[in-house]
Amino acid sequence: MAAIALGHVAREYPHKLDHVLGGDGDARTPRGLHPMFFGSFDWHSCVHGWWTLLTLRRMFPDMAEATRIDELASASFTPDKVADELAYLDRPLSAGFERPYGWGWLLALHLEASRHPMLAESLAPLAHGFASRFAPYLAKLTYPIRTGTHANTSFALILALEWTETFDPGLATTIRAWASEKFAGDRDCQAWEPGGDEFLSTALTEALLMRRCLGDTAFADWFAAFLPRIATRDPATLFIPATVSDRSDGKIAHLDGLNLSRAWCWRGIAPVLPPAAQAIALSAADDHLDSAMPHIAGDYMGEHWLASFALLALLAD
Repeated sequence: MAAIALGHVAREYPHKLDHVLGGDGDARTPRGLHPMFFGSFDWHSCVHGWWTLLTLRRMFPDMAEATRIDELASASFTPDKVADELAYLDRPLSAGFERPYGWGWLLALHLEASRHPMLAESLAPLAHGFASRFAPYLAKLTYPIRTGTHANTSFALILALEWTETFDPGLATTIRAWASEKFAGDRDCQAWEPGGDEFLSTALTEALLMRRCLGDTAFADWFAAFLPRIATRDPATLFIPATVSDRSDGKIAHLDGLNLSRAWCWRGIAPVLPPAAQAIALSAADDHLDSAMPHIAGDYMGEHWLASFALLALLAD
């Protein structure tokens, strides 16, 4: 996974920008716009590519790629590059930049960076800049966004919530209150998934968020009403890995990510379920991991991001 991520976090092209032009002067290269996160096909994939590298660097300090990761991090996470990323974020036309998927991943990256002595403070200004956007956004988000792609609300809040517990307890309270208000009444989820190009389980990311927001007993009660027929593996779609017909198609390749995100969610939910439901959840997680893990490398359309989702799943508890 480290070798995969090192192969793309500094690879500028091909690149898909999330960029609004206000004039001719705004037409710039990815590196010109984002000197720190210009690789990996798009900004958010570069961010979570770096999360993958730093996580693995901490977990496996003696791995062969450690020196290369350290050298690249030292060259990448500099005060001037952080300032440039902040300046981009402060543009009036950047209000919707990477909302909310990239926001959540940036906070996850900062949380991981804070565990590395030489990087502990480098990303803090940028993390707080993104974090400051969550409360105003949630205040006007009348309805949660349940699509299985980048706009999904639950996924971003899961990542953000872990960061807030260390760096912003007030925002943690805001997120928990918002999630409880919007999702507490959900019952008998039909799980109309997968969509043709989705990489997140709309049902299971909601459930994992609620596990993070509620106590174990309250969550168990909520989940029993949310998926009342787990004993018969219904809705069946949540237990069957998605079929990926063409991994060279960037959108269709999203479905490998769906399988990994389901594995992450099932593994994250399982510990607080009753024994029989726990066994079913873990079996579903294994099936989804088995389906997706052979494909985290091979074609760049998946290779530039799937390792991060595989690592999320493997670290879930």
